[in-house]
Amino acid sequence: MDQTTTRHYLEEVRWNADGLVPAIARDWNTGKVLMMAWMNADSLRCTVDEGRAVYWSRSRQALWRKGESSGNTQQVKSLRLDCDGDTLLLEVEQVGGMACHTGREHCFYRELIDGKWQTVEAVLKDPEEIYATKR
Repeated sequence: MDQTTTRHYLEEVRWNADGLVPAIARDWNTGKVLMMAWMNADSLRCTVDEGRAVYWSRSRQALWRKGESSGNTQQVKSLRLDCDGDTLLLEVEQVGGMACHTGREHCFYRELIDGKWQTVEAVLKDPEEIYATKR
């Protein structure tokens, strides 16, 4: 992608005061929402260039290539910007079947039932097993 194109697509995003935009990842086959993370201009540029999801880690203040520790990468099939220009939607192939660091398929594993948050999704793999082998 040339510099003019790069500048153009980044300028159309409405970044928040911290220079971030929410990015929602959903499975490109099932449509299931997998997770929400943040992107800055660098992470969006890397995502486009690499074809895999790269987010901005607010806790580490660094780029975060999804799956760099767990092996559960996200290959981007489609990238969309919402009507207000302030939210991204990534349609991804979730390699490894787990998007959540808790070892679940997706991050939205708690549901409000009778006024209490209930865990409604099973752990597919113990997070200790996922991350211990990558250290």
